[in-house]
Amino acid sequence: MSENRTRFRLDQRRAPIYEALEQFRQMRVVPFDVPGHKRGRGNPELTAFLGQQCVGVDVNSMKPLDNLCHPVSVIREAEELAADAFGAAHAFLMVGGTTSSVQSMVLTVCKRGDEIILPRNVHRSVLNALVLCGAVPVYVNPEVDKRLGISLGMKREQVEKAIKEHPNAVAVLVNNPTYYGICSDLRAIVKMAHDAGMLCLADEAHGTHFYFGGGSLPVSAMAAGADMASVSMHKSGGSLTQSSLLLIGPNVHPGYVRQIINLTQTTSGSYLLMSSLDISRRNLALRGRQVFHQVADMAEYAREEINAVGGYYAFGKELCNGNSVFDFDTTKLSVHTLDIGLAGIEVYDILRDEYDIQIEFGDIGNILAYLSIGDRPQEIERLVSALAEIKRRYHTDGAGLLSQEYIDPVVAASPQEAFYAPKKSLPLRETEGMVCSEFVMCYPPGIPILAPGERITKEILNYIEYAKAKGCSMTGPEDPDILHLNVLA
Repeated sequence: MSENRTRFRLDQRRAPIYEALEQFRQMRVVPFDVPGHKRGRGNPELTAFLGQQCVGVDVNSMKPLDNLCHPVSVIREAEELAADAFGAAHAFLMVGGTTSSVQSMVLTVCKRGDEIILPRNVHRSVLNALVLCGAVPVYVNPEVDKRLGISLGMKREQVEKAIKEHPNAVAVLVNNPTYYGICSDLRAIVKMAHDAGMLCLADEAHGTHFYFGGGSLPVSAMAAGADMASVSMHKSGGSLTQSSLLLIGPNVHPGYVRQIINLTQTTSGSYLLMSSLDISRRNLALRGRQVFHQVADMAEYAREEINAVGGYYAFGKELCNGNSVFDFDTTKLSVHTLDIGLAGIEVYDILRDEYDIQIEFGDIGNILAYLSIGDRPQEIERLVSALAEIKRRYHTDGAGLLSQEYIDPVVAASPQEAFYAPKKSLPLRETEGMVCSEFVMCYPPGIPILAPGERITKEILNYIEYAKAKGCSMTGPEDPDILHLNVLA
């Protein structure tokens, strides 16, 4: 504890929401409030499935348990502990996933007509926020690694150019890291934004562990001086799915951020999600550095073993070039598969269907195995063995495989303008040259191939049809089969 005591101002052994729920459980209060299952008695099948321990604390906001919309006691204490653990001026517990965190972050700084500088390879939640508020994106189109087909980070000179050409932009948004583990030079981008009078926002959906890297992982947004960061605790931090944190620095007013959050977040915050954030924050504060050091070591071992198989390329810090790949998240086990003649999504399907191994995603050329605090060495060995066997059984000529994951968009209208404009539905191939009014993406990772306001090109249509044929899970359009697209009328 001595190291932790020097790091933290507050007693990180506390978990006030969890403690309040345990005290509430012992009180045996008679429930004449919601939820209607009444501590599970009204829904025995659900109780049998989830367990009495779980449904017994699925409760409503009440004075002893505080209120997420306006916390004054245990939730506020939990937020103060989270801010302390993550080095933020303030932290907000979010129960709408990191989508809610990202949207609240963008809605806090942007209003209709404002410009915001961002890379195009953002999660759809960022562009959804622009649809809601009417802000206009200024895209910094990232470079693409030609071998891997993946988009890289934002180069410093690209950001500098965008700031110079759009001096009235309100903020710069950065992925820290990308889904594949690529990091931009966040400290430099923060300084450029601040020097221009802009805020810097970070989508850290895949960077929770950066706050507990102890210098061995890329810099976190708060340590780099960013103004706001969306941190997906459920991804690498161990909390329940749909729980997240929104962190802010000293230059953002927390009262206004709370108002923005309350525009869209539920008034019935789940105590299961909030207590999972509370307990997970405590776990990371007390043990995070040690645990994530072990995770990084496991990922490095897996990279070496997979590369020794041959045919695959499990990439890592060797990609760093000081700019567009300023740093790399070594916990990310991303593997290029095209050299064995299989698309990433094909390897993804084989691993699940024939080896009972569920990885995070497979796309056109790569797979991602998401390593975090719950992984063990024996599972790493099983994954490596399966990949070796897949190569032996399925290796083929890769002729005809697409490699490009990212296609620069041609923006013809703002996302809000295009989303709400009069539209018509056309067969997919008849939309070439038209302006799209909806999203099309592979999920995961949820980065749009097309977003509202972007012109549909032949290259994009080829990519959509190829991804569908290879079995990528496609989402976004009104037409679930993606045989038609909505375009501006």
